[in-house]
Amino acid sequence: MSEAGQAPLSVIVGDITRTRADAIVNAANSALAAGGGVCGAIFRAAGADELSAACRAIGSCPTGSAVITPAFAITAAKHIIHAVGPIYAEHAPAEARALLRSAYARAIGLAERHGCRSIAFPAISTGIYGYPLEEACQEAVDVCAQEARRSGVAVTLVAFDADTAAMLRKFARAHEH
Repeated sequence: MSEAGQAPLSVIVGDITRTRADAIVNAANSALAAGGGVCGAIFRAAGADELSAACRAIGSCPTGSAVITPAFAITAAKHIIHAVGPIYAEHAPAEARALLRSAYARAIGLAERHGCRSIAFPAISTGIYGYPLEEACQEAVDVCAQEARRSGVAVTLVAFDADTAAMLRKFARAHEH
């Protein structure tokens, strides 16, 4: 825990593969296969062959859950936590919300169990999975702020673009009070 009893929650714009944290989070698919967007960038940075082999050994991960692998060639982190968010159109809104929140919370719990003091997340499910950006950012900040306070794990939300960062910061400000 930080001295105030609250781990920090920060928002940055950047490349998650270069973000210094004990664990970085991959917005994974349930097959744990290399994909596009953040997922593809993480596989390329980690070393696609090694990371693919580690993911194949795990098998799969259900939506709303998370698994962990080494970070391989990503030197800014020790671990990659693969969190599977929902494909928005495949779920009722309340179910999608619960699955998204679960993916974030389980990733933080997994980081905590592996001795991580810090974790960096992308905006899970907001790309090809189609989760509405404002709603996804609100849920991400809410669950990450709660879990950061509970666990003492410092959370960095890493936005790929300025619009996502602005939306995350809007909700993060509301949690500062």
